[in-house]
Amino acid sequence: MSEGKKRAVVLLSGGLDSSTVLGMATRDGYACTALSFRYGQRHTVELERAATVAAHFGAVHRVIDINIGSFGGVP
Repeated sequence: MSEGKKRAVVLLSGGLDSSTVLGMATRDGYACTALSFRYGQRHTVELERAATVAAHFGAVHRVIDINIGSFGGVP
């Protein structure tokens, strides 16, 4: 990340809304870290798209594994 830039963490699902927020934060001068979650979703395309979007905007992309069952969902 660039020295002196404001920092932001953007939750990035790979969909239109979160991708737009990442674009706006980048446009507004933030050095962004895009944060995605792997929660056992059936299709990995979400995470693939999130990685593509993060790369497009020059954001660091991090994926965190979570157990959705700990929130009451089916593990």
